[in-house]
Amino acid sequence: MRQISFDLDVLRTFTTGIDLGSFAKAADRLGRSTSAVSAQLKKLEKQAGAPIFRKAGRGLALTEAGQTLLGYARRLLELNDETASAVRGVELEGEVRLGLQEDFGEALLSSVLGRFMRAHPKVRIEVCVARSSDLRERVTMGRIDLALLWECNAPTLNGERVADLPLCWIGPVHNGAEWNLQAEEPGLAAAGAPVSLVLLDAPCLLRDLASNALDAAGIPWRHAFTSASLSALWAASAAGLGLTVRTPIGMPASLRILDPQEAGLPRLPAIGLSLYRAQTIAGPAVNRLEELLLQAVQEAVQRVAMG
Repeated sequence: MRQISFDLDVLRTFTTGIDLGSFAKAADRLGRSTSAVSAQLKKLEKQAGAPIFRKAGRGLALTEAGQTLLGYARRLLELNDETASAVRGVELEGEVRLGLQEDFGEALLSSVLGRFMRAHPKVRIEVCVARSSDLRERVTMGRIDLALLWECNAPTLNGERVADLPLCWIGPVHNGAEWNLQAEEPGLAAAGAPVSLVLLDAPCLLRDLASNALDAAGIPWRHAFTSASLSALWAASAAGLGLTVRTPIGMPASLRILDPQEAGLPRLPAIGLSLYRAQTIAGPAVNRLEELLLQAVQEAVQRVAMG
């Protein structure tokens, strides 16, 4: 059987188009014409030996083969880019100070830092896990180089919106029980009783969004548990103390996303994820870590979009 060697440039076009949600945008990003991109995708489908796209309304969606190919394409490109960085940047040195929300500690840190340190072992990385307000202050004062944080408003100077993610009501997975305002089962919210909330200590943007949504819907609520630690919130909600509000990123398997309509809860708005830089012109180590961080964010957002 003839071995197939996938073209990495074609795979990069494929993954970029999926990440951006448009192959026209991918053509602009990669400096190619739309006809060239179309030809690349036809070549890719021929190499795959199976359809990788299907019609979905006015657009296209991935087939099962396309989903499989996307996963392998990301791995191949990741190894290729890591190899190129290691060869070209073997002497990269210095320090990078990174600030993250706790949501991204497990979801991004291990993969991003692992790839970076394998390619650039001489660079020292310092990570600060904190709230959005603290991270914004630190990056403004130049105490960290990069900060990834939640915000509702448009980014300010040296900030860039990199994604918009859905906020969700999140509750425990146990015995198939459903959180519902009309439920009569023990431990669940009875009709007219306040909704128990498990939230971070104030000030907290997501805390405000949740309480404002309930107030606007005329639904009573109470703080059943507060903490400065996100892992403590996950544990409290999983134990049935109440509902919490986060994005799906980093959510443990002991919790699940609730359907607002079925649970009798108001729909929540999306929240912006922005990347802030301490300096407009950064060093090569900061630029490389930023590149890997943005790639990891795009992949995480894509996983959320695919459910």
